[in-house]
Amino acid sequence: MRTFPIYFLLALFQVACGGNTTTEEAATDTEVASEEATSEETASSITLTPMPETPDYPGAMITDMSYENGTFNFAIDGGEDGYELGGQTPDAEALMCANSVKGQHIHLIVDNEPYAAKYEASFDYEIADGEHYILSFISLSYHESIKHEGASRAVVGRVVGNSLQKSAPVTTPMLFYSRPKGTYVGKDTENIMLDFYPVNAELGNGYQVQVEVAGETFTVDTWQPYFLKGLGMGEHTVTLTLLDADGNPVEAPLNPVSRTITLEEDKGDS
Repeated sequence: MRTFPIYFLLALFQVACGGNTTTEEAATDTEVASEEATSEETASSITLTPMPETPDYPGAMITDMSYENGTFNFAIDGGEDGYELGGQTPDAEALMCANSVKGQHIHLIVDNEPYAAKYEASFDYEIADGEHYILSFISLSYHESIKHEGASRAVVGRVVGNSLQKSAPVTTPMLFYSRPKGTYVGKDTENIMLDFYPVNAELGNGYQVQVEVAGETFTVDTWQPYFLKGLGMGEHTVTLTLLDADGNPVEAPLNPVSRTITLEEDKGDS
């Protein structure tokens, strides 16, 4: 009778049991693959898509803006289509996104602060002393900016005693963040409008905008509003960065800029 070394017997045992080891490794690989697939599925559920075409109100423009003694005064020409502060944009209900019941309004943005929505051409507003970048533009009732030339004013100047002094048009490339903003509830969480305002930076002609939200990054080169879809309930931070043609951040004032928004379920729907 031949005698086998113990290490040879152990080797035979491992070969005989190799199927179990392979099965366990395969199960582990399957679990990892499943986790990766789930992760990819979650990530891909967040989308950024162009909004449907919306009214532009050709001819509507801001013809004058002043800030003295804590009061802004605007002169607005509604153009042939009759843009009016306080009016409801006709397609607001069809778009199914957050809409202001107070109607169309002015967006006022000071530096990188969230915009103030103003429904009248004259209003009080406090600005700290110092140099500031100030953008104002007329918007639709669902907060989309009107984007043709003349519908905005972008100035840089020094504020002293709530009055704007030594102001001049902004001449450097800049990107101002507008939407999304604040808290979205119920159905308003389904279509979150993303809107921004580039100044001296024509998208698709040397400039792009990078959008970062919920671990996803999108790059757009067309100036238009977009719908963010697939965001879960809770807080989300949206960061916008103005990029050059090579995809590098532009050395511009207030670039990048971020906002934190909140999505909530409508408890009244339950």
